[in-house]
Amino acid sequence: MELLDGKLLSEKIKKELAAEVEQFIAEGKRRPHLAAVLIGEDPASEFYVKSKVKSCKQVGFESTLIQKDKNITEEELLEIIQQLNQRPDIDGYIVQLPLPPHIDEDKVNLAIDHRKDVDGFHPTNFGRMAQGMPAFLPATPYGILMLLEHYGVETAGKQCVVAGRSNIVGMPISILMAQDRPAGNSTVIHTHSRTPDTPSEFKRADIIIVAVGIPGFVREEMVKENAVVVDVGINRVEDPTRKMGYRIVGDVDFEKVAPKCSYITPVPGGVGLMTVTALLKNTMLAYKKEIYRN
Repeated sequence: MELLDGKLLSEKIKKELAAEVEQFIAEGKRRPHLAAVLIGEDPASEFYVKSKVKSCKQVGFESTLIQKDKNITEEELLEIIQQLNQRPDIDGYIVQLPLPPHIDEDKVNLAIDHRKDVDGFHPTNFGRMAQGMPAFLPATPYGILMLLEHYGVETAGKQCVVAGRSNIVGMPISILMAQDRPAGNSTVIHTHSRTPDTPSEFKRADIIIVAVGIPGFVREEMVKENAVVVDVGINRVEDPTRKMGYRIVGDVDFEKVAPKCSYITPVPGGVGLMTVTALLKNTMLAYKKEIYRN
């Protein structure tokens, strides 16, 4: 069993990005600039955004955090988005999800300039991705692809089962894994809450990618020998022995499943770190205008 170590790979990629930034500065150019919009005081969202800001600092990016009260109106948020769309010094930005119930997430995503959509959620980027055209890939699926490629995981001709159908992870990764790309060319089976027998699909899978938000959803008896397991789940489980009163676990029963795997991602230390790294990579692409030229 080998870990698909997101910490090691993210540190490697960040060093490469930092070296690029230093070269830009030496040439008299400005730094890449990522902005984040955070609405309300959700602890998980605050943690994720602060992690992204910290990562920007590590690689030498400029970062801007715009934090607003949860009672902000939809119109006020859309005005902030329009301002960010028009700022030439900001290469990319994210609006941290989830948003308060009174704000339409679809309307917000549509308002973001797709050329600055480094989260890869805008329908323009999603559609281009689905057609194999240059696009900002959704950050978590992009991070998964980088892990699989870096560790040389064989995906071509393999049966890949994806669990979960969110637009953030499940839907895009199922498309990407089937495409003709280095970490692709798999035969993809996409399971979800209406799939009659997900465990049986898992048992036949060479590669399992699970993003359902249920601790321990994938159990030992569901996984065949030498399978590759990518755990996207990040769940808080009460644990009175821990200082914070909880521990972070994935959607996979790691201790029992890992011995059967050829490769597996840890939680934490796997896909989550690569999601932030993918966001930085997309911001660099936006800065260099390698996806959209204007």
